[in-house]
Amino acid sequence: MEARMKNPAMVLPDAMKGIQNLFKAMNSTTVSQTTMELVHLRASQINGCSACVYGGLASARKSGETDERLGMVAVWRESPLFTDEERAALALAEHATRLADRSSDAVSDELWDELTSHFDEEQISALILMVATTNLFNRINAVTKTPAGATW
Repeated sequence: MEARMKNPAMVLPDAMKGIQNLFKAMNSTTVSQTTMELVHLRASQINGCSACVYGGLASARKSGETDERLGMVAVWRESPLFTDEERAALALAEHATRLADRSSDAVSDELWDELTSHFDEEQISALILMVATTNLFNRINAVTKTPAGATW
């Protein structure tokens, strides 16, 4: 499969500058890189974005994540391989990605309390921005039919 067009964020250079600034801000916090990669991977799995799943797996491995844990991200609730902190971040990724599946708050008070027991405000901000940015790229890739392994 071939992409319909280049990534719109690459076509409009000012867009990529903004996205790069988001990544810089997200990576300036103390949230572990592996947790950020797990969040990215889970949102991408939900959205069915092969390009982001492919890239997310490579990035997660590069940050030290194991194939065993990566293989269990889709079923993290049933897996003993994730910490309570990672579980809270993965739940956030799911809730913030599946907004239309909720009949009430996007993130329940219970999940928010769980998040705040593991992360401070800056860290939660980074996680929220990671989910949002991942969803942005998932949607770009879906519309442009970007294949897994594509390079810009």
